[in-house]
Amino acid sequence: MPKLPHVSGAEAVRALQRLGFEKLRQSGSHVIMRRGSKGCVVPMHGEIKVGTLAGILRQADVTPEDFIAAL
Repeated sequence: MPKLPHVSGAEAVRALQRLGFEKLRQSGSHVIMRRGSKGCVVPMHGEIKVGTLAGILRQADVTPEDFIAAL
């Protein structure tokens, strides 16, 4: 598994949209995204911690390789 990069919330949302996710709604500083039956919550922070990003990708059922390619 490759090392996950340090990305902002906006960059993570853009990458997930390239992978087919759509932005359903935003509640405060968190964006709710969905693709089919899989969904995830992305915090819109300046930088998402690597552990948090790994959890988001696990929730969304996206491999780190796919996510890095979508960046």
